[in-house]
Amino acid sequence: IFLVNQEIFIMDGEIKNIKKWNILYPVYINSKKTIAEGRRICVTKACENPTCTEISDCCNFLKIPCAI
Repeated sequence: IFLVNQEIFIMDGEIKNIKKWNILYPVYINSKKTIAEGRRICVTKACENPTCTEISDCCNFLKIPCAI
């Protein structure tokens, strides 16, 4: 459950305050984009056309709480 006005997200039965979460948009790590287009890391550490699902899979593998 995600309530925009109250900024509360229920995940795995726990209530999380998403106001303090970091947001990672795929364009931030897309090697095909330029800095001007929104990429935030160097090309050598970026990946080509990442999807939200791939980012979520990586977060889950690293045991980083995430939501799409």
